[in-house]
Amino acid sequence: MSIFSSLYIGMSGMRTHESAIGVIGNNIANLNTIGYKSSRAVFADMLSHTVLGTAGQSQTGQGAALAAVQRMVGQGALLGTNVTTDLAINGEGYFMATDPAGGRYYTRNGQLQLDNDGYLTTIDNLKLQGYAASPDGTFATALSDLRVGETTSPPRATTGVAVVANLDREADLQTFDVTQAAATSSHSTTVTVYDSLGAGHQLEVYFSQNASGQWEWNAVGTQNDLDGSGDTTPVVLASGNLEFDADGKLVTETQTLQNIAFANATPQDVLFDFGEELSTGGDGSGSTSFASPSAVSYIDQDGFATGTLSFVEIGTDGTISGTFTNGQERPLAKLALAKFGAPQALNAIGGNLFTETQASGQPAIGEAGTGGRGDILSGSLEQSNVDLTNEFTSLILAQRGFQASSRTITTADEMLVETVNLKR
Repeated sequence: MSIFSSLYIGMSGMRTHESAIGVIGNNIANLNTIGYKSSRAVFADMLSHTVLGTAGQSQTGQGAALAAVQRMVGQGALLGTNVTTDLAINGEGYFMATDPAGGRYYTRNGQLQLDNDGYLTTIDNLKLQGYAASPDGTFATALSDLRVGETTSPPRATTGVAVVANLDREADLQTFDVTQAAATSSHSTTVTVYDSLGAGHQLEVYFSQNASGQWEWNAVGTQNDLDGSGDTTPVVLASGNLEFDADGKLVTETQTLQNIAFANATPQDVLFDFGEELSTGGDGSGSTSFASPSAVSYIDQDGFATGTLSFVEIGTDGTISGTFTNGQERPLAKLALAKFGAPQALNAIGGNLFTETQASGQPAIGEAGTGGRGDILSGSLEQSNVDLTNEFTSLILAQRGFQASSRTITTADEMLVETVNLKR
């Protein structure tokens, strides 16, 4: 081996350690980058020279080289943020996002947001991919952009009204007259029902005792409810009768008017239920007729108006559920995760984004928590997996390696000077 070879060997050592310091510096710089995966420099020796010694053939090295920069794909620590659209993957997998041109990218950075069109996007406005949900709660099988912010909850027409009341057995006997509803009834309560368009209609339900234990009820609206004319003339929209036995229990309930054609809406049957009537095998629970003041203790109906999205929740399986201003909750979409056979071989393109390579293999796409893919944690972010103690230790070693390699060069240089000075 010549003195010149020693110079080049020292130079190779300096270059490789210089590269290692660059890798370590990049890790330290990205200590607080969400979802960042650290790297390490992998060295290889260069063995390319065989010499013949007194004991036979021997091999001498030609220095060191940077063989590869290996990505470390281990899990980073989880940081709680309490921001619903901050997501972390606890386990394997990557979020998928696309650009306007259809290019697909993968990331562990779950700092997400809703854009002005209601799409779930990354900070760089790439659209997250997953499975859209239909109004009945089923999910599509094909991937698509996830638009959740502009979702509305369609209205549902009222079909049933449940009432639990006590009707005073000692109330005066009366014959109901809709034009004098308050004077010809013993008690009343209000319920709002909804038509097929989601419009609410306030009905007043009046109770009149025709005979002891025999009650008539009438749900009264206005002519305006039927034709939208603005006419406030009261109109009976639903009516029926209730019969109670000597113990005050509900024996039978009947309804004579139930189909209501609200203005501009589809006609609908609205059925009133006052309890478990004895005549049909019920236990008589619900509405009663005891000798105590009339009072309604419970009233409810099953319709609702159109609702706008109030807030979202994201489950561990990636299901995005919305709560609407009309009190309804339903799934809006489900996030998809991609898993790779060799995630360390993904191509990093900056911005916490990766693209697939032949070495990484094709992604196995599916729901979180299935097929080896991790769970999605809402309100959390995955921190970088950089171990600062390890990085500083490696930095010291790389620095010493660089310094030691430089000494090889200076020593070889001194030997070269001595060689040149042999002839003066």
